Formats: sequence, C-alpha cells, structure tokens
Amino acid sequence: MKFRPLFATAVGLLVTAPAVAADFELAGMKSKVPEGWKEEEPSSKMRQAQFRLPKAEGDKDDAELAVFFFAGKGTSGSAEQNLKRQVDKFEPAEGEKEVKSKVEKIKIGEYEASYQEVSGTYKKRPFPMSPQFKPLPDYRQLYVIFSTDRGDHYMTLLGPAKTVGQHKKEFDEFLKNFK
Repeated sequence: MKFRPLFATAVGLLVTAPAVAADFELAGMKSKVPEGWKEEEPSSKMRQAQFRLPKAEGDKDDAELAVFFFAGKGTSGSAEQNLKRQVDKFEPAEGEKEVKSKVEKIKIGEYEASYQEVSGTYKKRPFPMSPQFKPLPDYRQLYVIFSTDRGDHYMTLLGPAKTVGQHKKEFDEFLKNFK
C-alpha cells in the first residue's frame, strides 16, 4: 500500500509529460517531425516511411506523406520524368483546361531538390498502373525529389487541398531543417 502514491505519481508524470518531437533521418540528415504527424507502417515495401497528417476542418480525409528511396542515381527515371508522372496522376479541376503545377528549386541540407506543387482532381488508383481510378476533386500534392551519391529520394504529401494547405508551412519547415 505504501507504494501506491509513488506509482500513481510516476504514472501521472508519464501521462502529462510533453510530447517530444522525433527526429526523422533522410540521406544521412535529420529533421524534427512536426507535432501531430503520426508515423504509420508504410503501405508498400517501396516506401521508406509514411506519415498521416490530420485533416482540416470540413475535409473528409487526412493527408499522407510518403517517403521513398531508390538506390542508384536515376534508377526511377530523371527528375523531369518523375515530375511529369506526378502531374499525370491528376486531371484538371472542373472548369480548368489543365492541371495546375509549378516547380521550384530548393535546398534540402546540401542537396538541390525540385519542389513541385500540383492541384486538381486526383486519380486514385487501386495500384499504380491500374487503368481504373476514383476521381477525388480538389486535391493537392507537394512533391520533392533530390539525388545523392546513394540514390534518389522522393517525398509526396497528398490529400484534400485544404488539408495539404494547412500543413504546407510545417512541411516546408521540415524540409528546411534537414541538417
């Protein structure tokens, strides 16, 4: 009986201790995972890591960040080919003639990366090469690709436009903080 208050205090400390942001390692660099991102078991063996980002108020779905690594430089095609593949995963939004896409160059640690933003109607496929898809209107994707001596690294943040917009600033900080 004498140990019960001590045990209760210890449990209380564990429950009330502030959450510490975890480090995520990519290409030998580390960055802090933003609070609220939930790491999940990757849904395919091609994924190095996967995170669930909470949906914005009014959105039906969460966003997902998938991180990929392909050993050997250029093994999955050139940066331009990969950027085009990302646009091809979308259809123009209703009333638009083409998918909205813009690309800029950024630095992730010491590496130059392409950062692409795509929006429109996402063509959700049951598997990558499937001819069938479910159209998901008003979706947005932030896509990053860069190469190291070991291979190519990709990050795809995909979800409803409002949800991705809600997480864009923290995603950008996550990228900027890789050291």
